[in-house]
Amino acid sequence: MSKFTEGDVPYEYRPLGAWKYFWLEVLFGIPFIGLIFTIVFACGASGNKNLTNFARSRFCVLALVLIVCGIAFAIAAATGGIASIFGYFSA
Repeated sequence: MSKFTEGDVPYEYRPLGAWKYFWLEVLFGIPFIGLIFTIVFACGASGNKNLTNFARSRFCVLALVLIVCGIAFAIAAATGGIASIFGYFSA
C-alpha cells in the first residue's frame, strides 16, 4: 500500500488548499478587478480544473445576485418604493 503525494497528482487535478480558497475569495471580492480575474479563471486560464470550477461557481453566484437585485429594483420602481425613499412623493 503506497501513499499518494501531491507530486503524484497532475497539476490539472491538484486540489486547492483552504488558504488558496480564502485568497481567491479576497481576490474575487475586489470590484472590477475581481470580476476580470473571475472571468479569466472561469475560462480555464490556470489549467487547474478545481480553480476553474471554483471561479465558474463564483461567477454563477454573481450572476444570480445581479438578477435578483435587478428584479427587486424593478419591483421597487414599479410600486413607487424607490420614489418614496428619495422623497419624491412626500405627503
